[in-house]
Amino acid sequence: LDVSPDGGTIVFDMLGDIYRIPASGGTATRLTSGIAHDMQPRISPDGGTIVFVSDRSGDENVWLMDADGGNVRPLTKGDGSTYLSPEWTPDGNYVVVSRRPPLTGLDKLWLYHKDGGTGLEMVSGPPALRLMGAAMGPDERYVWYHQRTGAWSYNAVLPQYQLGVYDREAGTRTTLSSRYGSAFRPALSPDGRWMTYATRHDAETGLVIREMATGDERWLAYPIQRDEQESMANMDVYPGYAFTPDGSAVVISYGGGIWRVPVDGSPAEAIPFTVEAEVAVGPEVSFEYPIQDTPTFAVKQIRDPVASPDGAR
Repeated sequence: LDVSPDGGTIVFDMLGDIYRIPASGGTATRLTSGIAHDMQPRISPDGGTIVFVSDRSGDENVWLMDADGGNVRPLTKGDGSTYLSPEWTPDGNYVVVSRRPPLTGLDKLWLYHKDGGTGLEMVSGPPALRLMGAAMGPDERYVWYHQRTGAWSYNAVLPQYQLGVYDREAGTRTTLSSRYGSAFRPALSPDGRWMTYATRHDAETGLVIREMATGDERWLAYPIQRDEQESMANMDVYPGYAFTPDGSAVVISYGGGIWRVPVDGSPAEAIPFTVEAEVAVGPEVSFEYPIQDTPTFAVKQIRDPVASPDGAR
């Protein structure tokens, strides 16, 4: 989910559609619908445009729409690529998104101008390095993200992810966490004072808050939504969330609800909402395959052959 720059609106995805509610809660207004899977909305700094990921073109791409759901248009026109977790630059002119081109390694951070173009690889690295969940604060020099080596593994042993930051002036990547439970999905407050990120502790996922000036950290919310460290994380390792414009709270989803979590450690407040969901279902994919039932026929696949004791059959 994301919070509008004026603090009055929350947008979120649910079951492949994007909705809008007042920041205080209420009945959701549907912004997208249909068979396409629309996800990960982010509101532009001027509040006028929403970027999101969708497969409505028949392949996964990044799309834009007006804040009221109108004027839906593609930002990327890739073929065979996957995209994750778009984020606006503070000036509102660009979108940073994790892109995995076909057959060329894992996700890297790409930069696209809001008016179009083919984009460019902004943060690269070895083919086996995966970069996701871009986050930016008020200083456009730095782009935060989480990273891991490889897409996934059987019987994964923690840690799997750590936080990284890219310096756009120096062109350097620096790892800035070292947690056994991993560190992922960073978010920065509008004034740059705070950064939050998710991590695993014991069997639960929690949200940590870091004071950027001192590096001091503490739990902000625990437990929260289960993370996706052991999977392919094809919708990222944790759902997107956002600070309120005044930086006093984080608005985040977990436990089937939306919560306002004050940064001062006060108890989280539930944001009540109602969704009248109408989920499109496509036609059944079913094919008829003829099977030969003649006395003799050519076997197409053989498994576990065992010879008879006399060797005749």
